[in-house]
Amino acid sequence: MGLHRKALRTTAVGAVSATLVAGSALGLAPAAQAAPNNVRFVDITGDGGTILKANVVTPAGAGSGRHPLLVLPTSWATPQIEYLAQAHKLADAGYVVVTYNTRGFWQSGGHIEVAGPPDMADASKVIDWALAHTPSDAGRIGMAGVSYGAGISLLAAAHDKRIRAVAALSGWADLIGSIYSGRTQHSQAAALLRGTGQITGRPSAELQQVFDDFFASNLEKEPELIAWGKKRSPAAFFNRINDNGAAIMLANAWGDTIFPPNQYADFYEKLTVPKRLALRPGDHATAEATGLLGLPNDVWTDTERWFDHHLRGVDNGVDREQPVRLKARTGGGYEGYPDWKSVAATSRKIDLAGSATIRTNVNSGADGGVVLLSSILDQIAQLPPTASIPLLPRRWAAVWQSGKYATPQRVRGTAKLHTTLTATEGSGTLVAHLYDVGPLGLGKLVSHAPYTFHGRTPGKPFGVDLELFSTAYDVPAGHRLALVVDTVDPLYIEHNPSGARLTFSSPANDPSYVSIPLREQ
Repeated sequence: MGLHRKALRTTAVGAVSATLVAGSALGLAPAAQAAPNNVRFVDITGDGGTILKANVVTPAGAGSGRHPLLVLPTSWATPQIEYLAQAHKLADAGYVVVTYNTRGFWQSGGHIEVAGPPDMADASKVIDWALAHTPSDAGRIGMAGVSYGAGISLLAAAHDKRIRAVAALSGWADLIGSIYSGRTQHSQAAALLRGTGQITGRPSAELQQVFDDFFASNLEKEPELIAWGKKRSPAAFFNRINDNGAAIMLANAWGDTIFPPNQYADFYEKLTVPKRLALRPGDHATAEATGLLGLPNDVWTDTERWFDHHLRGVDNGVDREQPVRLKARTGGGYEGYPDWKSVAATSRKIDLAGSATIRTNVNSGADGGVVLLSSILDQIAQLPPTASIPLLPRRWAAVWQSGKYATPQRVRGTAKLHTTLTATEGSGTLVAHLYDVGPLGLGKLVSHAPYTFHGRTPGKPFGVDLELFSTAYDVPAGHRLALVVDTVDPLYIEHNPSGARLTFSSPANDPSYVSIPLREQ
């Protein structure tokens, strides 16, 4: 099995290398062709003597002068050449760029630690090496990365005071809040991470056990899982990041099925350093993907502007722009806001009146789609997951609808569900879906989120408060919004015992509703 995985890794790295090299040859990376930057493939000794495979790109004609340094850890399951096209562009702008394969992946040594302490030590070791072996400036150091590289970069900013700026693209701030939100396992996302990690790397024994406990729904291990994730969550170290003072840029996609945008927005609000938050249509790492081939890409353009200002002192206006930038999934340009709280200028409640009882264990037809694929389709063609709202079986789904809106409803931010739930069993799962419903009853998914409960007294009502995943979506005039609640979604693990029922009610002293955040009309 070990030889088989090694063969797969070798084959895959060759394929990716060929793709990126071919892209450059075909003109996809014009910056890489324009300047004969110095490129070296090197071995860097990381924590505990672990060898990290890396490449170094220095500006053409770099002499005895010092240049700002950018360190880019690779994404999960991605080889060291991932950032080569961008590294050339950044070197053209005057940066020394060091990209390295994180431990446990591809040809780097060690085991996958999921941004654990050895990964933090590795980041500092790479900086040490770069300062000793390249013409880089110790006073102008930045880190950036996509996905796994983003999380490591943010954590490194909490642990290494030398880092002055970070661009974290499609990353996480709260690891458990990402793959275990609503106390529900995001099974497709976790399976994707586990599978790609096994093919391209060597998971540590600890990580293997974490995955086993996660998929087994072992509640006895839940405190350990949460503690494991907290050690790997930048949000747990926001005070250190603020104290160290690195300028932080966060970028993510509305439909990220691995690291939903809510956890980035919550983290952004806690930062007191120079900061920027950009949210766009797409899924995990899809907004940055074309830039990895050297094509024009607004995420990477923002990243270079961020570093130019904070590491090179360029007066490019990035510090005078509205720091929160959003692009709606339904089209249009970027919108600027002074902070996250200002995104939703107002809210409108949809009353969830009456009582509805649904049976569990069956997918009603309302769901969040397929990891990566559904949100990519939404990004490219504005075709999110759909459902025929009138045809949803009320035996398995509870449905509430607003009236028709006379004017467009510009949904911005985080919708919130409040209801009273009575279950026939002590454990269970529900998934709330918010749809934009057209005249023919076809619903397009606006947002959703799962919720799981354990240890409840059967037959005893309790309150449920659930934040749906943040989004930006324009509902056309003449359409309605519908809230659909069922119990099964392929994205998540269900915790409803066989034959269980859930009853949603709206007591007079505590009415049920879903609050819709709206941009100023």
